Amino acid sequence: MELGCALHHLHLTSPDPQKLAAFYERSHGMAPRQDGETWICEAEGRLLLVSPGPANQLVYAAYAFADAARWEAFRGRLPAGVATEVPRLPVTCEDAVAVRDPDGNRIVFMHAPERPALAADALPAAHLQHFALRTLDPAPMAAFYGEVLGFVISDRVQDDEGVLRACFLRTESLHHALALFRAPMAGFDHQSFETTSWDAMKHWGDHMAAVRETIVWGIGRHGPGDDVFFMVRDPDGNLAEISAEIEVCAPDRPTGLWVHEERTLNQWGKAIMRD
Repeated sequence: MELGCALHHLHLTSPDPQKLAAFYERSHGMAPRQDGETWICEAEGRLLLVSPGPANQLVYAAYAFADAARWEAFRGRLPAGVATEVPRLPVTCEDAVAVRDPDGNRIVFMHAPERPALAADALPAAHLQHFALRTLDPAPMAAFYGEVLGFVISDRVQDDEGVLRACFLRTESLHHALALFRAPMAGFDHQSFETTSWDAMKHWGDHMAAVRETIVWGIGRHGPGDDVFFMVRDPDGNLAEISAEIEVCAPDRPTGLWVHEERTLNQWGKAIMRD
């Protein structure tokens, strides 16, 4: 059974936080404001924090529970000693806990965070739906998220020797709220904003053209997740995805197994192969 939480926001580091905030304002309509050294970039359904530090690194990712029973069930399954310090959060919530995965990434889980009303903008709706990490070895990472935290593995990608090259894990019905990719260096890979339709994808593409942001991958269709997508690259080299039509999974959906090849990551052609 899925956990019942959803990705709420991300906090990244950047050598130039103001430049990164300006990019997400221009490309994704996220209004920036400064809080000390941290920039908070926000639009309806989209929230990103950026603080000074190296590129391609995650300060933390935050998932939110709305249902009290699901929250208590999650809290009850956490082994003793796994919790770590909860960072300062940009929202008020009823309760929060943080853990660190085998690569040292801090993951925060919140219960009932506030949802401030935001002014509508001209861009189509799109909410922060998943993010991805690069890791030297996805196997212990997948085991931690699946066995310790209770994420559900939707799909695995393995090479001819049976080595796990990628893994897609969900926390609710949408195909994945986290993706893990085997890569030569560990770090942040991308964040994805799920929009509502093919037509909305077109409007997002026209918007990227209007602000002169180049689509570096896509338009395409992923194998795992079956979503249509395109990606742009921010000034730090992080990928930022717009997607639509991601698979909605039944609770008893069996874990899928895919071969490690370009057409797994993009059924329509070329792919970014992290390793």
